[in-house]
Amino acid sequence: MVRSLWTAASGMNAQQTNVDTISNNLANVNSAGYKAQGAQFKSLLYQELATKTAQTTGSPVNSDVGLGVRVSSISQFFTQGSMLDNDSNSAFAIQGDGFFSYSVNTNDFAQENIRYTRNGNFVWAINEGGQLQLTTSEGYPVVGTNGAGIIVNDANVLATDLQSDSEGNIYYLDANGAQVEVGTMALYQFRNPEGLEREGDTSFTATAASGAALLEGQVAGLTRSTVVQGYLEGSNVNVATEMVNLIVAQRAYEMNSTAITTTDEMMQTANGLKR
Repeated sequence: MVRSLWTAASGMNAQQTNVDTISNNLANVNSAGYKAQGAQFKSLLYQELATKTAQTTGSPVNSDVGLGVRVSSISQFFTQGSMLDNDSNSAFAIQGDGFFSYSVNTNDFAQENIRYTRNGNFVWAINEGGQLQLTTSEGYPVVGTNGAGIIVNDANVLATDLQSDSEGNIYYLDANGAQVEVGTMALYQFRNPEGLEREGDTSFTATAASGAALLEGQVAGLTRSTVVQGYLEGSNVNVATEMVNLIVAQRAYEMNSTAITTTDEMMQTANGLKR
């Protein structure tokens, strides 16, 4: 009976992690660029109570009993989120598999400082040189295809003058109506995006599991993503699905709790037996 206590306890621990994951999804239902997660489970080892033996009633069989469950992984789902209209001309959404990138170090664009995100809620900020520079809402510089920041060198250009095409090229129109290119937002893809490591704030870092970042337009075989100005990508959390999963997780937690209570009552009964 002690075995059943620990088996049910493992189920409660696993379901607690499941509820935590679902709660995080629901909490980020309005976070731009957020990608939902889901807990995956795996059965623990089985204890062999009896080996295969010849029986008169049928074929030889093992007598094994399970020892519970554990969380094997928390998967990430990178399905496309809905497109949300935004009044800012520095708001960008991605249709496709690409990721924006930015550096957490303003002056150093080394690989260890690069983060990847689907949250295109950017702003045009004034940098130390007094120039317009595209940054995240936290002030981190967005990375261009040249491996550096995207900076407007013309002091007469206003943030409202800047536009973007579907490939992420940022430009403005001069006095003659001709396009003057400022830079191009770098869009990266990964062989295994589920291997990316979350950094919070809908950001990710590349890992050995995800593979190296692949720059769209420079790596053969990649289907290029589309950049849409004036929109943000909403989270891909399905509230109805998450609520159903939450109810299932809660019931599973309650059943494991009931198993512990039942085991406790059985042990209490056994301890109270008298000759």
